[in-house]
Amino acid sequence: MFAYIIRRLLLLIPVLLGMTLIVFFIIRAIPGNPAQVILGQLATAEAIEALTIDLGLDKPWHIQYFNYLRDLLAGDLGESLRTRVPITEEVWPYLAATIELSLAAMIIAVVIGINAGIVSAWFQNSWFDYGAMVIALIGVSMPIFWLGLMEQWIFALNLGWLPTSGRESVINPVDPITHLFVIDTIMHGDMENLITVLKHLVLPSVALATIPMAIIARITRSSMLEVMRSDYIRTARAKGMRMFWVVYKHSLKNAIIPVITVIGLQIGLLLGGAILTETIFSWPGIGRYIYEAIGFRDYPVIQSGILIVATIFVLINLIVDLTYAVVDPRIKYS
Repeated sequence: MFAYIIRRLLLLIPVLLGMTLIVFFIIRAIPGNPAQVILGQLATAEAIEALTIDLGLDKPWHIQYFNYLRDLLAGDLGESLRTRVPITEEVWPYLAATIELSLAAMIIAVVIGINAGIVSAWFQNSWFDYGAMVIALIGVSMPIFWLGLMEQWIFALNLGWLPTSGRESVINPVDPITHLFVIDTIMHGDMENLITVLKHLVLPSVALATIPMAIIARITRSSMLEVMRSDYIRTARAKGMRMFWVVYKHSLKNAIIPVITVIGLQIGLLLGGAILTETIFSWPGIGRYIYEAIGFRDYPVIQSGILIVATIFVLINLIVDLTYAVVDPRIKYS
C-alpha cells in the first residue's frame, strides 16, 4: 500500500501543475488592471504605471508564471497585491473557518443522510420511505441561497433563537489559537463562548448540509436495497438474528463503499463551493477570501486559494481510496 500511496502522490504533481497553469491564464483574462483597482479611479497614469512595475505585472505572462512556480516550489505562496501581506500568514484563518463550517455540515449530512437511507431501505415502500425520498429530492433541488435566507428569516428574525451572521460574538470575541473556534473555546475552557460559537455555526452548516445530506440518503438507500436482497442477508434473517443487527452490522458494512465515495466527493465540494453560504451568513471563509480577491484582481491570492482548495480535494480523494481497503479487506492495493 505504501508504494500505491507514493505513486498517487506523485501523480498529483502534474494535476496540480496543470491546474495552476489554467488558473493563471484564466484570471489574467479578467478585464482590469490590479494597480488601477488598488489605487482607485482617481489615480494618475504615472501612479498606476509605477505600481504595475512594482507588482511585477509589466513582465510577460510566461515570465510571471515561471516566477510564480519558482516561488511556489520554494514554499512561498506569494504576497497579496491588496494587503501586501504574505498569503501564508493571512490565509489560514479563512481556511480554518471553511474547514470548521464544512466539517459541521458533513457531520449533519452523514449522520442524518446515512440513517435516513438505511431506514428507507429497511422499510421500503412505507410512508417513511416515500417521505424521506421526497424530502431528499427537495433537498437536492433547493437553492442554498434561498434556504439560507429562509433560515435567517424564521430562526433569527422571527424566533430570535440563533444569530443571523458571523462566527462569534462581537462583544466577546474568541481569542484564537487554532482559528477553529469550537476547538479554541474548548481549549480556553470558555463554555459561554463555546455555546455562542455553536449557535453561529448552526444555520450555515444546516444550509450547507442540505444537498450532500439528500445525495447521501439516496445513495445509501439504493446501495442498501441491493445488499439486503443478497442470499447471506436472507440467511442471517432466517437464523433469527435481530433485524437491527442484520441492517447495521451486515448490510451497511457491505453497502458502505459507494456511500464513502459520495462522502469524499461532497467534502471536497463543500470546501470549494461554500461561497454562497459564506456570503449569506457573512462567514469569513476561503470562498469569500477568493471572491473578494477576484474583485480586486488580486492574482496571487486567487491562484494560491484555488491551489489550496484543489490540493485538499485531491488529498481527500486519496484518503477515500485508502479507506476502501480498511472497510473491505478484499480490496488490495499494489
